[in-house]
Amino acid sequence: MRPQHEIGTRERIVRTTSRLMQRQGYEATGLKQISQEAQATLGSIYHFFPGGKRELAVEAVRHGDREFAQFIRASFDSEDDPAAAIVACSRDLAKGLRASGWLDGCPVTTAALESAGRVPEIQQAAENAYENWRTLVRDKLSRSGFADDVAHDLAYSVINMLEGAELSAQMSQSEAPLKIAGRHLARLVDSYR
Repeated sequence: MRPQHEIGTRERIVRTTSRLMQRQGYEATGLKQISQEAQATLGSIYHFFPGGKRELAVEAVRHGDREFAQFIRASFDSEDDPAAAIVACSRDLAKGLRASGWLDGCPVTTAALESAGRVPEIQQAAENAYENWRTLVRDKLSRSGFADDVAHDLAYSVINMLEGAELSAQMSQSEAPLKIAGRHLARLVDSYR
């Protein structure tokens, strides 16, 4: 990822919004704070996002989707075996969460939960993100010889369990929930071979 000073104003605004929503949610993230932290004027925000905060939030969720998808790909590319790849992913998530001081959980979940039933555009962007991540898991499993229906169901289980474990790790400030989830998911995947 390029350093903050090397990216354009629009991208700085999106990345800043994504990080702030990841840490504090949609409601607590204001345009003034985004403007200050992105080193951009409010006019710039409205120039790039004439729909205001909602439009920007949707793009921030999409950015979080792409960022986490890249993370999943990197973890999965580190291991040929899908069970080992899931363990690597959970381990990498735990390390990253600890390194952030337990602040940087899923880049989508906080905004998704907060907007459920109230901000359909954000909710839809979040569902698209989850589907994207499930597709990455499903594809890894399919390439490893799992039947399509099994790969589909396991992909749901993997993403659901990792998301829950990440939240639990964040609350307990411990890597254990993610490491345990990774081990159990690996056993689950192996049981379908």
